[in-house]
Amino acid sequence: MRPPDRVTDAFLGIMWAVLGGDPDRLGRVECRGEAALPSVFPVSELATAAVAVTGCAVAELVEAVGVGTGRSHVRVDKEAASAWFGFSLRPDGWRLPAAWDPIAGNYECADGWIRLHTNVPAHRDAALDVLGVPGSRDEVAAACRAYRAEELEDLVVARGGCAGAMRTLADWRRHPQGRAVADAPLLTREPTAPRDNGLSQWAQGAQWVPTERRPLTGIRVLDLTRVLAGPVATRTLAGLGATVLRLDPPGWEEPGLVPEVTAGKRCARLDFRTEAGREHLDTLLAEADVVVHSLRPGALDRAGLGAERRSRLRPGLVDVALSAYGPARPWAHRRGFDSVVQLTSGLAAEGARRAGTDGPSSLPVQALDHAAGWLLAAATLRGLAERHRGRGGTRVRTSLAGMARLLAGTPPATTAPELDPASVPEGPGTEHTDWGPARRVIPPFTVVGGARTTLRFARGAVKLGHDEPSWTATDIPSASGRG
Repeated sequence: MRPPDRVTDAFLGIMWAVLGGDPDRLGRVECRGEAALPSVFPVSELATAAVAVTGCAVAELVEAVGVGTGRSHVRVDKEAASAWFGFSLRPDGWRLPAAWDPIAGNYECADGWIRLHTNVPAHRDAALDVLGVPGSRDEVAAACRAYRAEELEDLVVARGGCAGAMRTLADWRRHPQGRAVADAPLLTREPTAPRDNGLSQWAQGAQWVPTERRPLTGIRVLDLTRVLAGPVATRTLAGLGATVLRLDPPGWEEPGLVPEVTAGKRCARLDFRTEAGREHLDTLLAEADVVVHSLRPGALDRAGLGAERRSRLRPGLVDVALSAYGPARPWAHRRGFDSVVQLTSGLAAEGARRAGTDGPSSLPVQALDHAAGWLLAAATLRGLAERHRGRGGTRVRTSLAGMARLLAGTPPATTAPELDPASVPEGPGTEHTDWGPARRVIPPFTVVGGARTTLRFARGAVKLGHDEPSWTATDIPSASGRG
């Protein structure tokens, strides 16, 4: 069994190779489905490959820990994978909150285009302060036309905001950060302990009681992530049975995305800026098997929890991180989101060129975020398999810009029937969320061996702050009365 087309095959081969996986396992992947999201880039093929590589890592893990039957294979539904790259949650009798702030979007400048990302209130304030306008979209548009795109980008970033000028692929290749991304692998993995079979049971994961249906049962995942790749990764781990504890600072909200990404998780508040908060974070980390973080590079170091200290606190830790532009300067510490990276990296300009349109041409979904999230989930699973074999912990890094480079390097998408995500069926049962009842799209992959391994969520999506910041199941009553 092989993936159904050469582009999916190429994506899958690249991703599995950077994870260090056995290439023979790719021969046991079966992809089904024909329809694709409308795009000049092969977005549905990227989605299929990203889900498939996670399925391969699940299959490897269940065999490594002795709960699989061996020679398991992976089935991926291309259309379901594409739907999960958008929204997998379908509310029943209520509406999802708006995903975008009214000011967020692409604006024409004196010499090109810029993307303003204003979903975070502080980023919105920074953009409006630079432009000197109170906040209507028309006023923002008029003010942007007085600036050169890269000049405005620099001003907004210097003020603490998030923006990205549209560059062509050629512009990005010449840019210092574009050159740094081009020279870096899509994902890096490095061991954080000697290859030693003498790791203690505690370091191996003393609470881990895997089953084939729930291979991560007992694994504790500390989720220090924000929009959107990190939460996608940890949602996947929760769907495989992990205890995922997401921590957010007081006041932080992601109203348009939280119902989509908190299924199966515990969500709590903790202020890392206080001494008590930092001490509590130390305690939680010391009991974790995995930490996934997508805070701006340097944030954990400023909280006194740099990479080396994390490894000392928790030997055998699988330490997984995402950044916008990678660890190399000059943009190592720059804020970035999928929609912004699409412009800075040349994707939006190349999309417009291929489509023959003016202005930025964005992808139909936040494909960089979702692909990176599934890849990080796969990397986590491979790290746990390696730790089980006595090879210590693993440190994993990837970036949205690296994923953009992967997608930009592919030829235009081939003609395929256009997918309507609403046509993808829902799984059985109702998910009881903090907002009301809902349904989830069918899982995009299944590992077939003895029992079938796929995503199964032990609880519905919850609001941020729903739980106490602990590994035990003590809930804070929510506004909807749950808990």
